Amino acid sequence: MDFAQSAEVFYKVKLPNYDAIHKWSIDSPEEFWSHASSHLGLRCEVGDRVLATGEKLQGSVFFPDGSINLAENLLKRNDDTEAIIWANELGNVRKLTWSELNDQVSLLQQAMIDLGVESGDCVAAWMPNSPETISVMIAAASIGAVFTSTSPDFGPTGLLDRFTQVGPKVLFATDGYFYGGKWFSCLEKLDEVESGLPNLELTVVVPYELAERSKDDHAVVQSRLLWQDFIRPYHPKPVDFPHHDFNHPWYVLYSSGTTGKPKCIVHRSGGVLLKHMVEHGLQCDVRPGDRVFYYSTAGWMMWNWLVSALASEATVILYDGSPFHPSPTALFDLADELSITLFGVSAKYIDACAKAEISPKETHSLASIRTICSTGSTLVAESFDYVYEKIKGDVHLQSMSGGTDLCGCLVAGDPTGPVQRGEIQKPALGLRIEILNESGEQLGHNEQGELVCSSPFPSMPISFLNDESGERYQAAYFDRYEGKWHQGDFAEWTPAGGIIIHGRSDATLNPGGVRIGTAEIYAVVDSLPEINESIAISQRWNSDNRVVLFVVLSEGYELDDELKEKVKLELRRRASPKHVPSIIKSVIDLPKTRSGKLSELAVKAIVEGNPVRNTEALANPKALDYFKDIEELQ
Repeated sequence: MDFAQSAEVFYKVKLPNYDAIHKWSIDSPEEFWSHASSHLGLRCEVGDRVLATGEKLQGSVFFPDGSINLAENLLKRNDDTEAIIWANELGNVRKLTWSELNDQVSLLQQAMIDLGVESGDCVAAWMPNSPETISVMIAAASIGAVFTSTSPDFGPTGLLDRFTQVGPKVLFATDGYFYGGKWFSCLEKLDEVESGLPNLELTVVVPYELAERSKDDHAVVQSRLLWQDFIRPYHPKPVDFPHHDFNHPWYVLYSSGTTGKPKCIVHRSGGVLLKHMVEHGLQCDVRPGDRVFYYSTAGWMMWNWLVSALASEATVILYDGSPFHPSPTALFDLADELSITLFGVSAKYIDACAKAEISPKETHSLASIRTICSTGSTLVAESFDYVYEKIKGDVHLQSMSGGTDLCGCLVAGDPTGPVQRGEIQKPALGLRIEILNESGEQLGHNEQGELVCSSPFPSMPISFLNDESGERYQAAYFDRYEGKWHQGDFAEWTPAGGIIIHGRSDATLNPGGVRIGTAEIYAVVDSLPEINESIAISQRWNSDNRVVLFVVLSEGYELDDELKEKVKLELRRRASPKHVPSIIKSVIDLPKTRSGKLSELAVKAIVEGNPVRNTEALANPKALDYFKDIEELQ
């Protein structure tokens, strides 16, 4: 509560608890964001104004007269303590001190400048979750270049769908990666990638280090350099930190793109970093010297969120590979080995651990972990039980929700307050969260509606690329409710002041005119031992909508009439009769995005006979074949 105590003295306010701090943060945003920037150690020139309010919400800008260098904030330290620790599924571990990270960024900064990279140019990475990927991002940001990345499991088509829109000047590409004990080479795809990027001046090939394999031919041609050759001509010196506009572009992130070509979301520099620092320092209690881990690839916004922990002077822990290789406890092994303090995973990972019946509390110490974070999809009540009963009892379990759209959280945790089973604890600091019905009226406890934010916040995107008029940006977030950010989540308030997310609004079910969140069905069905996972869609049928449920069975079970009746009985008993599907079908696999989210819209499109326009956005596009030409659905 140091933050609150210092604010009480400076602003003459009373802030006894999280709710009071949150009310102050939305009633007095200039005071809150100004105090947060100084208290959390954001290094910037703030200028004369904290918030310039626009005619519309999206026209509001924080610190419009300010300036910042992101690298200066991510490289606050330059000593021999650890900045980054990298581990992979092969058991390799590599550590970079703060001084080594500074040196690596210095070499890259010099090399990029000599290559002609300037402020506003794009630097792209087709890279695994490695220290080099972080160094490239920081070096690019130090110059004012815009950074963008995808993970190496993207094929050329999916990569070009993204990178052709941003036109990178330089591409950093790995020669391959390991996943699930297998080596996947990327070199044979590189020719196709390069030929599709006409503005590309150089490709830097970054060999996957510490790999127990024979070296591939790196096929270095005139337009390519190996990583070591790119930085060899230079010697470390202090990194230059020229200031850029506080709202200068930092990242381009991409929407999932399962219904078309991905949107390119341009994120601002100071605003995103400040939002991350508030989430780390105040919502997640990250302190200098902590060890922060989030299981992610460089193609998911949680990678960007994780790397920002460097600005809190925390050590960033990277893991590259399958979270279940070489054993189901791989990440818990890592937590003990590296004394992780914040352990971040997806809700699907926690569910998978529960299904596998592993009990880390009995096999691991996990003494260092203070916080377990979960995002990516709804963390159901049974998963809360599993964490506290089987992983660790004395931990702050923080379910949070936001998105790539804002590169941060709308609703998050309160490290000073109780965790309620099945709930996200609180609206995020600085954000006025509302839940609205179709008419825009605010809903109370236990009423389900649309999650919106009615206040400006620093990490609102600058724009979409190639959207000069701003029409697509306006339509994406502001058309539904005038003057309010519409997230596209179906949610409700709880009596404790928490929030439950019931799934994506565009995937809600509508049997008999009643809106139902898909997460409510999954919470029941996926808890059954016979069911490994499930996906539900709404299908137009006889002038109404019916619920169709697809299930992936656990090993050794079959979907007979008895199991179907059990599923329906449990849904009727634990949810409502409206949640009971009209049809239940067994499939072998469910389509997921590359960040592990179920793609209900892709399944719905296939069932309705419509094309899925961008299967490259899916991690397992072949799973769509299981939903074609099902006789009962015709």
